[in-house]
Amino acid sequence: MPRQARIDAPGALHHIICRGLERKAIFYDDFDRNDFVSRLATILQQTSTPCFAWALIPNHFHLLLQTGTVPIATVMERLLTGYAGYFNRRHHRQGHLFQNRYKSILCQRETYLLELVRYIHLNPVRAGIVDSVETLKHYSYCGHSALMGACDDPTTWQAVDEVLCRFGPDSEKAQERYQAFVAEGVSAGKRPDLIGGGLLRSSGGWQNIAYARRYGEHLKSDERILGDSDFVEEVLGAAEEHMERLCTYLQKGLDLDGLANVIAELLNVEITEVWKGGKKSMTVKARSLLCYWAVRELGMTATAVSRRLNLTQPGVAGAVKRGEELATQNGWSLSRLI
Repeated sequence: MPRQARIDAPGALHHIICRGLERKAIFYDDFDRNDFVSRLATILQQTSTPCFAWALIPNHFHLLLQTGTVPIATVMERLLTGYAGYFNRRHHRQGHLFQNRYKSILCQRETYLLELVRYIHLNPVRAGIVDSVETLKHYSYCGHSALMGACDDPTTWQAVDEVLCRFGPDSEKAQERYQAFVAEGVSAGKRPDLIGGGLLRSSGGWQNIAYARRYGEHLKSDERILGDSDFVEEVLGAAEEHMERLCTYLQKGLDLDGLANVIAELLNVEITEVWKGGKKSMTVKARSLLCYWAVRELGMTATAVSRRLNLTQPGVAGAVKRGEELATQNGWSLSRLI
């Protein structure tokens, strides 16, 4: 059965789970963990990708990320490729490090964000790495320590304030309430409704499924999505619309060169200025739109775009953000321009 395409969108919330090949360790010691965290921090900051929760376990890791200026797939490609190369060199090994594709679940924010923060941050307790929630705040390789303000080297890349503000305006009291919230989750166990598949996860467990069926309610589900039936339907509808646009672009033979021509005509600039770059206001706008629509609409990777435009990947990420703002301000839609 073919793999389903990943679903992503600007601002989307993703619970990511990645395991080692044959469930073997992917972190042998603190040198490995520190390298991974350093790479993660750099990539998240370069791509303006918020991180709400994270935890490293010897044979897998969890991340709770929000799509920033580039797709989550681009973030994960850079992270996994870079770390696997480091790991293989350091430990004198070859071949794949990770098991198949990482698991990415698109989540309904308001319903599940705090539940997922708690679930992810309790992983070291469930795995026996730490013995209690109280000692969890001293475990350096989990986002819980940053939320509790217990880091020796506070993270600047974790969205601490965005989580704690949900527990109150006073930071100290918010930390106390957050700690109590996490402690309450210990008795819930593994929570298969947060990481399982299809209807079970999307509806929040078998009890909800039985209740809905009893009253004749049809529940929409998808293994790639965690949310209620309406949310699942909305996400799938948006994904289908994007695929339809992408098919239209492919049918019309729209590639990066064709996209550059569309933008040059839109902004009334010479096509040569788009490719050679420069600091002229209109040239910067043109290249920003080019990066934005190439990544978000044509589905190109930031790496591919950076090579064609002679930019760094962080440079492409910044251009995507500027291009999005420009398109939004002016009401420009690529699908209406071609």
